[in-house]
Amino acid sequence: MSKAQNDVVITGVGILTCQGVGKDAHVALLTGNGAPPVVVETEKFKPYPVHPLPEIDWSQQIAKRGDQRQMENWQRIGVFTAGLALDDAGFKDDADACGTMDMIVAAGGGERDINVDTLIVDEGMKRNDRELLLNEKLTTELRPTLFLAQLSNLMAGNISIVHKVTGSSRTFMGEEASGISAVETAFWRIKSGESTHALVGGGFAAEREDMLLLTEAIGANAQGEWAPLWSREDGAGGGLIFGSGGAFLVLESRKHAEARGAHIYATIDSIEGDRGNRAAGNFEKRLERLLEPASKLPAEGTVVFSGATGMHEITAREKAVLENKLPSAAIRGYSGVSGVTLEAQFGLGLAFAALAIGAKAKVPAFDAAHEKPMNVAAKAAVVTTVGHQRGEGVAVLSAEA
Repeated sequence: MSKAQNDVVITGVGILTCQGVGKDAHVALLTGNGAPPVVVETEKFKPYPVHPLPEIDWSQQIAKRGDQRQMENWQRIGVFTAGLALDDAGFKDDADACGTMDMIVAAGGGERDINVDTLIVDEGMKRNDRELLLNEKLTTELRPTLFLAQLSNLMAGNISIVHKVTGSSRTFMGEEASGISAVETAFWRIKSGESTHALVGGGFAAEREDMLLLTEAIGANAQGEWAPLWSREDGAGGGLIFGSGGAFLVLESRKHAEARGAHIYATIDSIEGDRGNRAAGNFEKRLERLLEPASKLPAEGTVVFSGATGMHEITAREKAVLENKLPSAAIRGYSGVSGVTLEAQFGLGLAFAALAIGAKAKVPAFDAAHEKPMNVAAKAAVVTTVGHQRGEGVAVLSAEA
């Protein structure tokens, strides 16, 4: 594929999952000889398995203890991985570049005070004046700073404070679809010439009773022991297993990256998100359309990083479309390795794809019973994210010639 000055290239990868901290741990995973190890917590939130955070020294990217203390984990994860991406791209100490850098973040709401929630429910069992009870507890039990700590754009704010990224700032909300929109917006700003370099991504803290309650309300959560992504059966809950983690990417125009001699992992050839009703074959038609740019990729050396959630029906439908549309590609369901990271899911898939292409990896099967081996090093990648309820996105990446 011919190179253009406004090509959108990936020059920095910051990644954090249960599998480890930083790109080296994840390159090892993508170039290993067998399936990655299963890292899952099955007791703490029983009956729901969760992929937990690894051991992290937050001070490596968030130097001040005061900054660390005022963030909850969902913010720490984002700020930490943003720092990793800036380091990797060589921008961390470049004040001018950080001062003009676009920042686009995908974030959910903050963490709830579980103790207060529990207190209100327990007291409500004993009283009939529950409206009065609720007002009493909300005015006496919640710490004032809790409300500030819930603001979704605080992740972006803390990245600005800690890493001095002070160009334009945008925050998207809306579960998996927000991550798709964040990266798509960064892509088109650079492609159109409105921007030259951007920091984009998100973080997600899965080890929260409130998050598990939200998805259990629709019967989405897997229950009991962990099972590989494509092998989850109806008898063990809904199939979704959350994971704590995050990913940020530094995207640049080719002209900007080459001018400073940056290392380029991959080019993003196309990216698009969409949403709509999934009944009556609408989902299949929409995903096939989104995958159309991928139909031109080489028969060998193409790897698909599917962000499928593991929820039984929609995951099976996605895999059927992928196998029909891209029959020669090696499909890898990365949620089985990292867990579902909601807002960070699409960026995480792009991080895996960029690292795989950059390392010329023959990515091992994550679920050997349902994924075929790769016999040729990765030359191109497709990233999909199909939201657990709504929203779909596809990106196509290619290697540097």
